[in-house]
Amino acid sequence: MKRNDLLSLFEKVSYRMQNLENETGVSEVCPISIIDMGTWEWAQGVGLYGMQKYYAETKNQNVLDFLTGWFESNIQKGLPEKNINTVCPLLTLTYVYEYTQDKRYLDICKEWAEWVLHDMPRTEEMGLQHIVSGVENDGQIWIDTLFMTVLFMARMGKLLGRQDYVAESIRQFLLHVKYLTNKKTGLFNHGFDFNGRHSFGEIQWARGNSWYTSGVVDYLDLLGEEHQGVKGFLVDTLLAQIKALEHYQHENGMWHTLIIDRESYVEASATAGFAYGILKAVRMGYIPDKYRECGMKGLNAILERISEDGTVTEVSYGTAISDSLEDYRVVPICPMTYGQALTLLLLTEALKLEDLYGN
Repeated sequence: MKRNDLLSLFEKVSYRMQNLENETGVSEVCPISIIDMGTWEWAQGVGLYGMQKYYAETKNQNVLDFLTGWFESNIQKGLPEKNINTVCPLLTLTYVYEYTQDKRYLDICKEWAEWVLHDMPRTEEMGLQHIVSGVENDGQIWIDTLFMTVLFMARMGKLLGRQDYVAESIRQFLLHVKYLTNKKTGLFNHGFDFNGRHSFGEIQWARGNSWYTSGVVDYLDLLGEEHQGVKGFLVDTLLAQIKALEHYQHENGMWHTLIIDRESYVEASATAGFAYGILKAVRMGYIPDKYRECGMKGLNAILERISEDGTVTEVSYGTAISDSLEDYRVVPICPMTYGQALTLLLLTEALKLEDLYGN
């Protein structure tokens, strides 16, 4: 596949995401839609981040116009209540601020970063409680938080030279790894409840795991050279996860929605996130080159699941935490913004595979 073919594919996937609606009629359980691209939630935040990555790679003005238009529309409507998930779009807004130098965007980011640092509900040991739209999740930490909020805090720390923001991001990564790592597999449990001191059945959910794989490789870009110890720890954790992912990868290149449950369905958004993180980790020299094949299998599996109109197929709907495996097995499949977006991240990484995808 040539570079121009990848660019064309990105345009199709991106256009589909920008115009995504609930065509399948799936019953949305989230108070704010995570399907409609026009709303402000975590799913749309991931979508915006994928488009920002593409803009950084290509400087396609149409992409920046969409991003600025999206933020202007939502700012005019009024931003939602602050929580873990509604922070997610701000990660992209920090970049849009840099591109446009519109101080309004930076002011919003500053306000929300201060709220995260000082006012966001906390668990024991100062973990960011996974409060979401409509649900407090008292005492709970989820692996999702690292992508949805902690990346933003690290990015703000770098942007503003705020070492307290960077320090907070480090604490959250270390705390989440401490409580969510499954010692038997090297994968991550979905969450931990400090109130009941339990891990919700130690369920190793694929997309949750992919938030670490795809997020940590970008997080490492944000940490300065003075944090080599933390970087080494996070890379070692990533390598342990990828060793397990290689073992559990389906022969078709995908991963099951319950990674170690080969009877659960294979799922595309997690596969895209895994492939992105693995291929970038190899390119950056974080993990041995032998894992490249694992990432390439994932990439090729996703390429096969992009339909003619740009829809990424076999994506599961938003998934609340549970101690029941069956609750994860029955989550419906439908087109989702984050399925499109994680595919966009993967495609931007594929653009860097010069030896395989030439001009």
